[in-house]
This record gives sequence, structure tokens and C-alpha cells, in this order.
Amino acid sequence: MGDMKMSNKERRRLGILSRVKEGEITIRKAAGLLGTSYRQTRRIYKRYCEEGDAGLVHRGRGKSSNRGFSEARKREILELYKDKYNDFGPTLAAEKLELCDHFSINPETLRQWLLERGLWTKKRKSKDHRRWRERKENVGEMVQMDGSPHDWFEGRREDAVLMVMIDDASSRTHARFSEAETTRGCMEIFWEYADTYGLPHSLYVDRHSIYRCEREPTVQEQLEQTGPLTQFGRAMHKLGVCIKKANSPQAKGRVERVNGTFQDRLIKEMRLERINTIAEANRFLKEVYLARFNEKFNVPPKNAADLHRNIAQEIDLDEVLCFEEQRQVQNDWTVRWNNRWFQLTKRNRSRGLVKQPIKVREKLDGRISMAYKGHRLYFREITGLAIG
Repeated sequence: MGDMKMSNKERRRLGILSRVKEGEITIRKAAGLLGTSYRQTRRIYKRYCEEGDAGLVHRGRGKSSNRGFSEARKREILELYKDKYNDFGPTLAAEKLELCDHFSINPETLRQWLLERGLWTKKRKSKDHRRWRERKENVGEMVQMDGSPHDWFEGRREDAVLMVMIDDASSRTHARFSEAETTRGCMEIFWEYADTYGLPHSLYVDRHSIYRCEREPTVQEQLEQTGPLTQFGRAMHKLGVCIKKANSPQAKGRVERVNGTFQDRLIKEMRLERINTIAEANRFLKEVYLARFNEKFNVPPKNAADLHRNIAQEIDLDEVLCFEEQRQVQNDWTVRWNNRWFQLTKRNRSRGLVKQPIKVREKLDGRISMAYKGHRLYFREITGLAIG
């Protein structure tokens, strides 16, 4: 068997289990980070020790599932549910399907099928009693991110947003000004953070539309089991960074409190420095303020191991932290993107692109790139057209 490329999940497992092997964290700690049981984590770790990196590649890669259901069997089960168990919950219905109708199905699989067909709705749980959440133990285990709109320049220019990222274990803080809390602003600060510290295990954010997508999943998303993703969510999924959504501002109190501290201290510092523009403010944050702030407010984490991951060599942040969508090539080999038209050149003629879906990416600096099945496409923009 030839070389097999590791998935984001497998690469994340490699990063965590390598720290177990080096004695930086325990297997129990690794189990919590991986979301697996202690016994399963021990089995995975044993295979990793015996087989190296290859031991983390899923055994079923490239094979059909032994427990998969055919479409005909799926329809049969759903019709039976509608006829006999239409007011049953997924767990009870799965029990009855096995006991009475001899269909063995996992309750979670049945629940997903019912949600897809609109035969079941999620039940709202009663609100939990709020309690103080302890810090994570390791740097890079979870980073809180939030945007704080405010009159940061005290009327010397329009309001702006301070994007803030704070490590949950150590309170180490990174910040950057943007005109507004937008996808572009989130990608810009995450790029700076990743370049400086590496990729965190997870991000803790609010339920802003930047992070949460309400639309129905596309066919491709259903096949890939990613669910509907925002542009920022797609980028994090590709980088293997988990997004956790808080249900209230109080849940991410650490970043909310640091926003209050910035609104008190940073505003006064910028007034003293006579800073009047976002560019000047970001330069001041990077070169002067954040180092002093972190020296004063950082706390030592419980565990010294840093769980940030290095950015893999094959990952180009310029190609990931961008706006990416699928477009179809027209009969005249043109592509439309945000009311702009692009002509694919003759250099692409061997690929037979007419009516084919391609990926169009707009970088954060405005540059456009196009690709078809991983191959770069060549094009030029058509200017002077009246777009109706």
C-alpha cells in the first residue's frame, strides 16, 4: 500500500499522542482532548507506539462500511417509523425496531435520519444552573475569541472593533483592531495568532453568524458529514480547529472581562500616544502594548505542555483563510464571481471545464485564484462590462 495522507483528525491525534509519548501529558488528559474514552485512547496509543504514525490512519480508509445501510433499507425503516412509531423518540424507536421488527440500528443514526426528513425535532433542555468554569489545564487547549465594538478612539475617528483572542489556561492575550466584527476581521486576527503561537485545539466563540450557519447542508456537505459551515467555519475545519459556541456572554467571561480591561486601559494608552487610526493602533498593540499587558496579567497554566500545533507544511494559510465558493464554468469558458466576470484562458483547454464546478477563492488582500480538482486554473478578468 502506498503513502496515505492523514486527515485533520488523525493529524490532531498525532500531535496529542506524541505529547503523551514524550511524557508531557497523561493518557487520561489525551482522552479528554480527543473526545474518546480512556480505554479507547489506550488502544489508540498502543497502536501508535507499535506502528508509528501509520497506526493512527483509520483501518477502514477507502473501504465501504460493514454496518452501512442501503438506501432501500433506510427508506423501509423510515416508512416503518412513520407508520408505527411517529411519536416515539429516536432511542425508544430504535429499541422497538430491533425488538419488534428485527431492525438493528443505532439510536443516533436514526435520530440523524429523522432530523433530515423533518420527522423529529430537537427537544429544548431545561437551563442548567450556571457555575464558575475552571480554566483549561494546557496552553492552546482552548482559546476564547470575541469582538468588542466601542468608541476606542474617543471621537478622533469612527467607532471600531477590537478583536480579542485569549488563551483559557494562561490568559495570554492577542488583539487586533478592525472596522467591524466580520469574517475578514476574524480571519486576520486568527492568521496573526497562528503565525505567532500555532494552531489551538479549539476556539470558544459566541453564536454570531460568522461562526454559526443556519442554512440546510448541501449534498456535498452531507456526503462529507461536515454540516453547513460558514466561511470561517470552513477554514477552521480545514485546519482541524474545533469551534465551540457559548450559549451566553457569561459563558465566555474571560474574554468579556479582558474586553472591559482594554476599554479602561488601552483607550487611555492610545490617547497618550495620540493614536488616531486603526493602522497606528495595530502597530502599537503589536510592538508595545500586548507584551506589557501579558507580562502583567498572564497566569501560569496548570500543565506546562503547550498544545498548540505547528502549521503543516502542505497548508498555505493564504489558501485557507479566504472566501471560497463553488462556481460553474459557462459555455464560453467564463466564470462569474461577486458581479465580476473572468475568462479562463486556453492553457486550461485540456481539462474540459464547460459546465464543471470549480473552486473560486478570494484572498484577504483581494487576489483571486481558481482551481479544478486541485489543479490551478489560468484566467483574466473581463473589464468594461455592464453587469445587469
